[in-house]
Amino acid sequence: MLSTNTYLHFAGNAEKAMNFYKKIFNGTFRIFQRYKEIPGGEKLSAEEQDKLIHVTLDIGNGIIIMATDALQSMGRMVTQGNNVYTCLHTDTEAETEKIFGLLSEEGDIEMPLNKTFWGAYFGMCRDKFGVHWMINYTYPQSNK
Repeated sequence: MLSTNTYLHFAGNAEKAMNFYKKIFNGTFRIFQRYKEIPGGEKLSAEEQDKLIHVTLDIGNGIIIMATDALQSMGRMVTQGNNVYTCLHTDTEAETEKIFGLLSEEGDIEMPLNKTFWGAYFGMCRDKFGVHWMINYTYPQSNK
């Protein structure tokens, strides 16, 4: 595994929360992406299109906090306890499949492993102890 980081899920106030954390930690946004900027985002309501699908806040010393607005229209209900995920960044697809399979055994698969529009092999699950995980392998980018 390459690294791990915290991934926060918000019920529509991710931008406000992440700006709060940015100020506290004197961080820098590396990615700040809205739903309207992704394929299919135009199908969402105008309000949902303006919400954040992904934000990455670098707070220094290799520490990254990531976040999203979990949309109810996509079947995501944020409650205290399911709003924090540990995101594991793996080295290979095979490692991703192995870890995802073991973590989801006797648990629940929230998003099956799949190739994504952001260039990763990604899945989400909750293990048998109720801990939420995101497993992510980012494909190497060509320098073209």
